[in-house]
Amino acid sequence: MRRTVFNEDHEAFRETLRAFIEAEVVPVYDEWFAAGQAPRDFYYKLGELGIFGINVPEEFGGAGMDSHKFEAVLYEETARAGVQFGGSGVHVLLALPYIKMLASDEQKKRYLPKFVTGEEMWAIAMTEPGTGSDLAGMKTTAKLSEDGTHYVLNGAKTFITGGVHADKVIVCARTSAPTAEDRRHGISLFAVDTKSEGYSVGRKLDKLGLRTSDTAELAFVDVKVPVEDLLGEENKGFYYLGHNLASERWGIAFGAYAQAKAAVRFAKQYVQERTVFGKPVAHFQNTKFELAACQAEVDAAEAVADRATEALDAGELTPAEAASAKLFCTEVAHRVIDRCLQLHGGYGYMNEYPIARLYADNRVNRIYGGTSEIMKTIIAKDMGL
Repeated sequence: MRRTVFNEDHEAFRETLRAFIEAEVVPVYDEWFAAGQAPRDFYYKLGELGIFGINVPEEFGGAGMDSHKFEAVLYEETARAGVQFGGSGVHVLLALPYIKMLASDEQKKRYLPKFVTGEEMWAIAMTEPGTGSDLAGMKTTAKLSEDGTHYVLNGAKTFITGGVHADKVIVCARTSAPTAEDRRHGISLFAVDTKSEGYSVGRKLDKLGLRTSDTAELAFVDVKVPVEDLLGEENKGFYYLGHNLASERWGIAFGAYAQAKAAVRFAKQYVQERTVFGKPVAHFQNTKFELAACQAEVDAAEAVADRATEALDAGELTPAEAASAKLFCTEVAHRVIDRCLQLHGGYGYMNEYPIARLYADNRVNRIYGGTSEIMKTIIAKDMGL
């Protein structure tokens, strides 16, 4: 089946990106993996390449595109090479939509030019110890000062991707208590400067996968946040968070599909080169059948991912459709990557092989952005169940 989601501009970007990965990432990726993060100066290179500015308006230094298809190409090419761009994904996929949607013109002038160049890297801090998916249960507070010039931020966050290198963090905090009718009331969003007094980065968390993506604990002790850095309206933060969940879940879905596609590529290459009992592993019927079944699943996931991409670009991707795409693509990736690792035998368990890293990286896809169980709940509700 001919794929129609990408045009010549996307394919030209793919060629540029593939060459960049081969030259700038692959040779040093093992060092990043051992260090547990990409170096900070790598993000300046991404800024120079234009990765951060694709969907930023031209007046702020970006390319002015209004499409997620270039991001989709990035997912495919990084997965194909068995690498990741550190914690930069949250900078574009998660933080940028909030800036574009909520920031005033004055804020955009302050935030976006440095966002595009990588001079200021952004993260978003929602999850707290003990709350998990229950964002309405957050305890972090932001109280307006008596003179009304700033908020005083206190609390803690965890599992914050990009939290070690971040220069700005969108922090979700309670500006008023929840009501009896609505636990979600009273949450606001703030653009917090990580150099602020009282702001601290705790442990860089030791994760199972996504080793080059820095993930941290954050703490706030009487951090002063100027009122000029409130994003959107006070107490409407939960609504804003829900508004952008569809694009976040699309990103996870598309990334998972790309990982599954890469896994088949890695396994196919391995079984053609590896010899057992005097024959290439690819010669055996079981190998052929396993890879054929995996390819069929990848084809189906590709169709779902592409359809979701078109819907997202058209502004028509519903929460239930995004949940369905995430559920399907992440479950497919789970099955496919596991089977492709099995075809590698013992070598598939060694981190020097991309399939082993891919296996660990993929596991979180069914957890973050809403667990598979949450996705099923959303889909069932949309079905009227």
